[in-house]
Amino acid sequence: MNLKNNFLLLVLVLCFDFLTAQTNRWQQQANYTMSIDMDVQTNRFTGKQRIEYFNNSPDKLNRLFYHLYFNAFQPGSSMDVRSRELGKTLINNRPDWDTRVKDRISKLTDDEIGYQKIKSLKVNGIAQPFQYHETILEVNLRRAILPKSKVIIDLEFEAQVPLQIRRSGRDNPSTGVRYSMSQWYPKLCEYDYEGWHPTPYVAREFYGIWGNFDVSINIDKNYKLGGTGVLVNAQEIGWGYDRPGTALKDINRAKRIWHFVGKNIHDFVWAADPDYNHLSKKVNDRTTLHVIYKYKPDNAAYEKGWQEVLTAAEKVLPFIEKHFGAYPYPQYSFIHGGDGGMEYPMATLIHTSSLGTAFHEWMHSWYQMMLATNESEYPWMDEGFTSYAEDLVTKFYYGKSSLQPLRDSLAKHPNNETYKKLVNTLPEDHTGAYNGYYRLVQSGLEEPLTTHADHYNTNFAYSIASYSKGEMFLEQLGYIVGAAVRDKILLEYYKQWRFKHPNANDFMVIAQQVSGLQLDWYKEYWVNTTKTIDYAIDSVLSDAGKTNIVLKRMGEMPMPVDLQVTYKDGSTVMHNIPLNLMFGAKKNENNGEKFIVDEEWRWTHPEYKLTLDMDLSNIKKIEIDPSKRMADVNRSNNIWEAPAP
Repeated sequence: MNLKNNFLLLVLVLCFDFLTAQTNRWQQQANYTMSIDMDVQTNRFTGKQRIEYFNNSPDKLNRLFYHLYFNAFQPGSSMDVRSRELGKTLINNRPDWDTRVKDRISKLTDDEIGYQKIKSLKVNGIAQPFQYHETILEVNLRRAILPKSKVIIDLEFEAQVPLQIRRSGRDNPSTGVRYSMSQWYPKLCEYDYEGWHPTPYVAREFYGIWGNFDVSINIDKNYKLGGTGVLVNAQEIGWGYDRPGTALKDINRAKRIWHFVGKNIHDFVWAADPDYNHLSKKVNDRTTLHVIYKYKPDNAAYEKGWQEVLTAAEKVLPFIEKHFGAYPYPQYSFIHGGDGGMEYPMATLIHTSSLGTAFHEWMHSWYQMMLATNESEYPWMDEGFTSYAEDLVTKFYYGKSSLQPLRDSLAKHPNNETYKKLVNTLPEDHTGAYNGYYRLVQSGLEEPLTTHADHYNTNFAYSIASYSKGEMFLEQLGYIVGAAVRDKILLEYYKQWRFKHPNANDFMVIAQQVSGLQLDWYKEYWVNTTKTIDYAIDSVLSDAGKTNIVLKRMGEMPMPVDLQVTYKDGSTVMHNIPLNLMFGAKKNENNGEKFIVDEEWRWTHPEYKLTLDMDLSNIKKIEIDPSKRMADVNRSNNIWEAPAP
């Protein structure tokens, strides 16, 4: 099958997925056609945008809202003031601001600021009144958009690209990349079952409408581009898009048009630089990978790093698809740009060739680009689930767990108490997440995961909650239901909810269906509160040839308890004590180890007694959760060991 037919088939498949996504929950659709003309001398561009907007809701819409993200990059903006205010808080003697933003916006000059200005806006050919609310444009419609109807929205705008501050911008001094064009166009806000989401651009996060994007970029002929979608005029452009290794084709005009098309996506990013280099490889019958980076002559290590991004991505893709679901789009681009790592459909901007960053941003293709929760309301389902996947992909690539570097450090410094404590209290995988969470609890700054992404009191609390505690949500779920069952939950979640904007309850329904266990309590405690887990072995006593073990729940969050008993002959038995709220128990996770499900522990009762038909003299060790997946904030009371003879 030729490339054109392949592409058409994929479009049909994605459109079918999109249509079937409507059956369980309605959602809007916005098909964008945009053309822009960029002036690389002034860093300004003009644009025309047409949106085919489908109101699939049961509601009459009297207003529309747009995001105008570039307007955040002006002195005195909400982003500027919020960053400077957070910087007044000291955590570990350091200002709690985003170090990429700091007070930099307040110092921008007129030719360094960003802006987006609307020149005209028409709905079905009729001009509409609108007003600015900094990064939000409010359109008060002259005629309501009726339920189950479609309108055509025509918009003309002009914009200035800001100096690189956060995610988007020009002339990043650390990368040298000329243009990182994210959040660059007037973007229609999402309207869903909760209503409109006109979230101002203060710091984070994003939420977009599914649709198709057809984008034409007219720019200086010497510039080279990467971006979302498929470059449909690859034969005119060359530069490795028509086939690997070709040069950029020469033209007589001062500018050339780059024409990208993306189907069933909810955002669009591109980047441009005259000194970009382009690597590409078709890694299976469905997917081509691109790596686009700023060329540096005579720097072999730098070149090798970017080459490895492509090699590593090809190696891990089968692992990713097996554990998290198939990648459905025809291409993915790792593009040198931005200010760290920032994900978009079919592409990411990455600051360096770090594989950790590359893996993380690529996994966003699953937990944001395909599943697309509302990041503002559920940042932990975006960043946390992505971080969970990143850890496992990294382990697969390097062949070692995230705990191994700490073990290596302890081996080199056997008397280092910090390394010793970390190795003894952190799990094999997702080590950094657990360590970060414990630091957050100790700080007293933790806030519930239900906190809106922009409304955390500190950047410190946001980052650890959204990334680390969200990552732990899945690993700890594996502790509760069994790791293999958790893995099935993730695949079923992908299968049932991709292209549908799921929320936390949607995930929990899948988890309960697959596991057969009641799990609402887990979400309520871990997500809605900051209550912590602490279980202790209170006493171990001999009683007429038997052993009585008394356990105590010291923390406020109830959990099922894995209690491993090690006998002096070297054998072990895992006792699983279900929480009564589960109405069931997990199955044995460890082949070869005896597994006993004991009487359930009622959450109202702080104590639990377990009686073993074995004399205490035969027992060497008793440990609560030897896997350390349960986020017990005090493991010093988790182990009982027989006295030395």
